[in-house]
Amino acid sequence: MVETPTADNPREPDITHVNPAREATWFGHPRQLARLFTTEMWERFGFYGMRALLTLYLTKHFLFGDRAATGLYGGFAALVYLTPLIGGYLADQYLGAKRAVKFGALLMALGYFTLCFGGQTAKPYAVVDGQRYEVAVDQRDGVETRYVIDGAQRLAIRGNDDGTVALLDPAGATARTVAPGAFQSEADRSPFYVALMLLALCMVSVGNGFFKPNISTMVGELYAPGDRRRDTGFTIFYMGINLGSLFSQLLCPLLATTIGWWAGFGLAAFGMLFSWILIQFDGGRLAGYGEPPVKPGEKDRALGIYAASLIGVPVFYLLFTNLMNAPAPVAGAGMLGYVLALPLMGKLLFGTFLVGVPAILAWSWAKGTRTEFQMMLAAMVLIVFNVVFWTLFEQAGSSLTLFADRNTDLSVFGLFSISAGQTQFFNAFFIVAFAPVMAAMWTKLAAAGKEPSIPVKFGIALVGVGAGFLFLVWGSRFAGPDYKVAVWWLAGLYLIHSLAELCISPVGLSMITKLSIARIVGLMMGVWFLSISVAQYVAGVVAQVASVDTVGGQVTNLKVSLDTYNGVFWTIGLAAAAIGVVLLGLSPLIRKWMHGVQ
Repeated sequence: MVETPTADNPREPDITHVNPAREATWFGHPRQLARLFTTEMWERFGFYGMRALLTLYLTKHFLFGDRAATGLYGGFAALVYLTPLIGGYLADQYLGAKRAVKFGALLMALGYFTLCFGGQTAKPYAVVDGQRYEVAVDQRDGVETRYVIDGAQRLAIRGNDDGTVALLDPAGATARTVAPGAFQSEADRSPFYVALMLLALCMVSVGNGFFKPNISTMVGELYAPGDRRRDTGFTIFYMGINLGSLFSQLLCPLLATTIGWWAGFGLAAFGMLFSWILIQFDGGRLAGYGEPPVKPGEKDRALGIYAASLIGVPVFYLLFTNLMNAPAPVAGAGMLGYVLALPLMGKLLFGTFLVGVPAILAWSWAKGTRTEFQMMLAAMVLIVFNVVFWTLFEQAGSSLTLFADRNTDLSVFGLFSISAGQTQFFNAFFIVAFAPVMAAMWTKLAAAGKEPSIPVKFGIALVGVGAGFLFLVWGSRFAGPDYKVAVWWLAGLYLIHSLAELCISPVGLSMITKLSIARIVGLMMGVWFLSISVAQYVAGVVAQVASVDTVGGQVTNLKVSLDTYNGVFWTIGLAAAAIGVVLLGLSPLIRKWMHGVQ
């Protein structure tokens, strides 16, 4: 997800003593915006560069199966969107935004540097009918072939359409056919380096919680209440996010492919370290912004908070290990069986969301007016639909990246090829290209009194995210004999998804602040981010459904792989479009509940 502009911040300090006319400006804005813009750009450079590599790293270096890799990716993304709730609170109450940003930047940089140390690539092996066999990998003319070593024989592995696995002799004849489920691909991987990788993800999750919410808070402090430059300032600031992600999703995968994984993660780490340098050594430019709250008589608790926050690292480590080791739900166990089989992280996220939403609505009914309750009901309905959107949109980092790696011809006009990780660049590029166009379009429609309402924009976004998947499935009909789709079909999906994102992302936080009862607007912001966190987790679950059999990180049958992805993308595409249509049908009622909020 590439963030898009929002300028609403319910808790901003009073800086009415600042006179904009006396300020040195940067494109008509406070000069401090340039420093914060660049700081955020390099932080997002590091984050999105790492994100472009993570799923591929898990499947190609550690040789995790699709289910474990996509589940871990979804869990990591969920924590990334959950921890800002805590980091924002600690900064507001104790640290101040600036110290929180510095601490978060250092912790994230350390996490990225730690990812550089992955050890040797895991060694694949296979378990066939309960017996272990070594697996060898040969590469000729850019094509990798996996072999089962059976004594003196080298038997090539080929997955069949019916789920069986054929072991082929050197002449290409079938020497043995393994029944469905009797062939299991495993790998010998270093427990030390797996633990190191998980610790790195934990550090990034905790660090992001301190950095992400508080850098935006500092931007808000640059503008006095009522300063009309605020919205434009946030637009400029968020362009830094998109520029950072744009270049990192090209360069980090390029280094990972040409030099090694360590180089890709190392570049992300240097980007993050540069972000820390910009905020740490600001030359006094940010003096007076993001300072700790003044609490006379209270001791500075910063060191204690830093130490306590590090407790989150082992806690998240346990959540990740529980997530990776969770068994698959038993077929036929029903909804209760599925819930009981959820990892601890899933139980916590779903439990909090499913209990919190009705509880807040019940409180609104009891304590608020009829109008306030209806506005809160509208907000909660849109939050639920928001979960659906981001669940499907966030396939970009998991199932769509694996689709790019396995079933996409990554040649560009026959002149050069890009890597699977670099395909995530399309989203950032389309956001940068079309955000100004969409903003101008909404402004023009608003002036003519024809701008769609917020529920209609949400509905359009859901239809759009579904249409993107259906577009890719249609393109798969033109796959070549190698069962690979031209990269332009994948680019088309990202174009449609980016336009859909521009319908929903800029209005989300703004909608929450306007519809919430004033006494609990902070809590509702928390629910909004919780909904995105839940969506990230569910996105990992959906990606697990698209899992295909691999040996040593390589699929055994590209036709089966393509059919599997098409089946899942077709289903979620139709579901998203249908849900979007339902929301469009409900939009007049929801708009009535919103009581004039635009």
